Amino acid sequence: MKLCVILRVLRGKIIPYLHDFISLFFPDLCAGCGTNLFNNEQSICTNCIYHLPVTNFHNDPQNRLAKQLWGRFSFVQASSFVYFNKGGRVQNIMHQLKYNKKPEAGFRMGQLYAHALRTSESWQIPDFIIPVPLHPGKLKKRGYNQSEYIANGIASTLAVPMKSNNLIRIENTDTQTKKSRFARYENLSGAFMCLDENALRNKHILVVDDVMTTGATLEACCIVLLELNNVRISVATIAFAE
Repeated sequence: MKLCVILRVLRGKIIPYLHDFISLFFPDLCAGCGTNLFNNEQSICTNCIYHLPVTNFHNDPQNRLAKQLWGRFSFVQASSFVYFNKGGRVQNIMHQLKYNKKPEAGFRMGQLYAHALRTSESWQIPDFIIPVPLHPGKLKKRGYNQSEYIANGIASTLAVPMKSNNLIRIENTDTQTKKSRFARYENLSGAFMCLDENALRNKHILVVDDVMTTGATLEACCIVLLELNNVRISVATIAFAE
């Protein structure tokens, strides 16, 4: 018994030093600015969090994202957490998230966003959260779905269930980068399919994506979900491209 107590105490003292020692050779770097993280910081440093260009869309039902989606599909609310500007710290974070194997940065941004949503008087907490899915081929190549990490950060903070397997991508479409909004939507038509429809009927679902550009991907996902009986949809992204 005494030995167990001693080992527990030693573990509590040794692990922090071991972490510091490993950090000398493999430092934890901020996804936003690249500086070393302190022990209490997760993926994004305090300075970058403080300087995030927050949109406050969640406090304005008639925000720019909502207006961009009006008339395209029915939704309860739409919001983005931060503005995306080229060369800024948000672009750095999203690049690390998507291309440099830093999915934990997405989880952290999801946590931060959820804290903002939770304090909003106008934002309605959903029944379920669904991330925009990746095609299995792209998922295998990247190793993870960045939107799922974001959604998980939001879900865990709001204490709302996440259903990552109820909406799947069945077509691996061409790159969207240089397409117009209409061409993007046409490219995505029929790309998504809903599974276990009974679990989603009569529910308020929050669909989560990483960056809002034209909204074609969100539109294609939400139209599929809205075919279910009495489903209400809200959408949220981490970044809003200006």
